[in-house]
Amino acid sequence: MAVSNNAEKPMYQQLFEQISAQILKGELESGYCLPPIRQAAHEMRVSVITVKKAWEELERCGLIHSVPGKGCFVADFPPGEMQRIRDEMITKQMAGEVPYYKSFGLTLDEMIELLKKVY
Repeated sequence: MAVSNNAEKPMYQQLFEQISAQILKGELESGYCLPPIRQAAHEMRVSVITVKKAWEELERCGLIHSVPGKGCFVADFPPGEMQRIRDEMITKQMAGEVPYYKSFGLTLDEMIELLKKVY
């Protein structure tokens, strides 16, 4: 995992997005124990607060759960739940971007064509 303090997004958001993508792609399996907050902060050379905020956001989204005294673990997802969470996160991100493109007067079809070009 790599975060940059020069990026547009806050470092905790970068970290959250990287880990959530790993979970939702199945790279981090159910039950996987995330590194302790202090250890992760030390290894990535970021503040403990940055990692704590990322872990809290992951837990708020239902991607991980914490066990007092043991750590934070990737959640066990019922069938279809991982897909639902992924779709919800993507929809939220896209919804924030659409007004910008609409401000240029783009139609939905035009947006889809442009998305196909950059994809």
